Amino acid sequence: MIARCSDLTFRYDQAGSDAIRDLNLSVEEGELAVLLGVNGSGKSTLLALLAGVLAPSSGSLSILGLEIPGSKKKIRGQVVLLPQNPDVYILGSLVEEDLLLGIQDGDEEARGRAFRLLGELGLGDCRDRPVQTLSFGERRKLCLASALAGAPKLALLDEPMAGLDFPAAKLTREVLSSNKAAGVAQVVATHDLDMVADLADKFVLLADGGIEVQGGVEEVFPRLAASGVRPPCWWLSGGKPAWLER
Repeated sequence: MIARCSDLTFRYDQAGSDAIRDLNLSVEEGELAVLLGVNGSGKSTLLALLAGVLAPSSGSLSILGLEIPGSKKKIRGQVVLLPQNPDVYILGSLVEEDLLLGIQDGDEEARGRAFRLLGELGLGDCRDRPVQTLSFGERRKLCLASALAGAPKLALLDEPMAGLDFPAAKLTREVLSSNKAAGVAQVVATHDLDMVADLADKFVLLADGGIEVQGGVEEVFPRLAASGVRPPCWWLSGGKPAWLER
C-alpha cells in the first residue's frame, strides 16, 4: 500500500469548516487515481496532505507505511507534489540547473532519467535556456521532468494538463502511462478528463471536502454533470477516446 487515509479530516482554521472531512482512500503501487470536483471541493488540499505538506486535523494518514505527520523526512524524495502553478516549483535560473536541483551529485542514473524525460517532453534542446524564456506550458513540462527525475514512488499532480497545447498534453499523458508501467502510484487532480480517463484505475469525486463517490467509470461518470464536472466528450457520445491515438 502506497497511501491510505482513514477518516481523514483537515481544517485550515480550527474555528472554521473542514476543508477535508471523514475521507477514506487508498492508493496502490502502479495505480492512477483521478480526483474530480468543482473548485474548492478539496482536491489541492488532499494532494498537499498526501505529500506531507499539511498535517491532518484528525483521522489517520500513512504514506509508504509511515504515519503522517512525523515521517516527512523519511518520505522526502519518494513522494513528489507538482502544483498547478509551475512558478512556485522552479528555483533554478537555467533549464538544466533547475532540472538537476533535486539530484545528488554523482547520481548518474537520476541525471540520465532527468535528461531522458526532458527530451521526451520536447525540451531536449533547451538545457541552456534561461527559465524565464520558457512559455507557461514549457515551464510545466520542465517541472514534470524535474519532479519525476528521482523516480518517486508516489506522484501527486495538480492539473498536469492545464495550459498545455494538444501535443504537449499527449506527451504528458504518455509520461503518466510510463509511470503506471513502472509501478509509480499517481494521484491526479484535473478538470480535463478527456486526456486521462482511459489511463485511470479509479475516480474519486469530491464535494465539500468529502468523497461523494469513488470507483470506476460506471459508478462515477453518471454523477459528474450533476456535481458540476464535465464528463469526457467521448463518454457522452457513447464512444471511446480513439482520437487520442490519431
